[in-house]
Amino acid sequence: MAGRNGRTVRDLRRGNRTAVLRRLYFDGPLSRFELGPATGLSSGSVSNVVAELIADGLVEEAGSVDSDGGRPRILLRVVPGSGHMIGVDVGETRVRIGLFDLTLNELAHAERPLEQQRYEVDGIVGHVRDGIAEVLTGAGIGPERLLGVGIGVPGIVEHPPQDGAVVHGQTIGWDAVPLERLLRDGSPLPDTVPYFIDNGAKTLGQAEMWFGGGRGAGSAVVVLFGSGVGACLVTPDVEQGRAVEWGHLTVRVRGRRCRCGALGCLEAYAGAEALLERWREEGGSVPEGADEETALAVMLAGAYPAEGGAADPAALAVLEETAEYVGAGLSDLINLFQPERILIGGWAGLQLGARFLPDVRRHAASYALRHPAGKVTVELGRLGPDAVTVGAAVLPLNDFFACGGRRAEPGPGDPAPAWRTALAERVAP
Repeated sequence: MAGRNGRTVRDLRRGNRTAVLRRLYFDGPLSRFELGPATGLSSGSVSNVVAELIADGLVEEAGSVDSDGGRPRILLRVVPGSGHMIGVDVGETRVRIGLFDLTLNELAHAERPLEQQRYEVDGIVGHVRDGIAEVLTGAGIGPERLLGVGIGVPGIVEHPPQDGAVVHGQTIGWDAVPLERLLRDGSPLPDTVPYFIDNGAKTLGQAEMWFGGGRGAGSAVVVLFGSGVGACLVTPDVEQGRAVEWGHLTVRVRGRRCRCGALGCLEAYAGAEALLERWREEGGSVPEGADEETALAVMLAGAYPAEGGAADPAALAVLEETAEYVGAGLSDLINLFQPERILIGGWAGLQLGARFLPDVRRHAASYALRHPAGKVTVELGRLGPDAVTVGAAVLPLNDFFACGGRRAEPGPGDPAPAWRTALAERVAP
């Protein structure tokens, strides 16, 4: 039965379960008494929801604390092993696959470095499939126990009614690639395991907002520096974040040609691939056969040598110019969106790191309007180079929470999802 606002009793129960699960997940362990004000639910509703979640094997008791003059209060927490997610980072130098429990402890991981023809679709699909099988086998987890697989990819992701997620990756030569359908064909996973595919910068932003430097901010921009450049915008009305193609903002009219084909994009100056190319043009020497991560480390060591060493003037000049381009690009984000925080992540952003950041801040402030520039902080991300993998795993976790810890109930005659059957077997007496 639906109320005046169109919500059914089932909707209300799901919302209550979601509220309790989220509070226990982010702020737990908590007692039933504490869950009331934290969720806005009555004590009766809290008790009913907690009883359901314990019966489902999602929540467990975790000790007790003394109360003022009364009986000790029982603490509750989310059960780490009650669900598992896979996160996949389809990066521009490697594919990384991680298997996580419900509290995002990594149980196993696999990596597949990418060769020169690194964006060949069949190769990427094979890496993802093989990596999923490897981490499940390594951890001894059956595929039916997965809540889902999250995948972060370069490019724009659409979700048409047919074919599932479709990726438009202009810089990597992907034109409307039906990635979800390709992954499902010959997949080692049951059809009941959902895929969640989104832009890699968005998954990075999701991770930093939930667990890293963005936690507690009402609005933020999380920037990904790798071979290319991207960003995720999080605002009160877009809490899950929105990927923005910030790397293809024009910073110089008739400038350098970008990988996308246009002239003067920020990515043509600030992405690791372009940065190393500019250094080579100025006489820099990259070790033969070195991948981008190694080459950038060599460049940084030349620009910022150990105490007593002589700096490579070409490397230093390119990095100083890059800091100005990045600062100018951040100023556009500051003026347009007026965020509280800007976080810089991605493997290249973290390598550039603390020495690079003061110059970036200075240029951002000089190019931005004073009022919004005075309110924003610019920092490095806190979750390390594998944050995209963590953020990808957050995609199925977020969906699981939104369902109140339950998938939609099967219709008449439909089999129960395999993960639900496995969960019921685990919690059965």
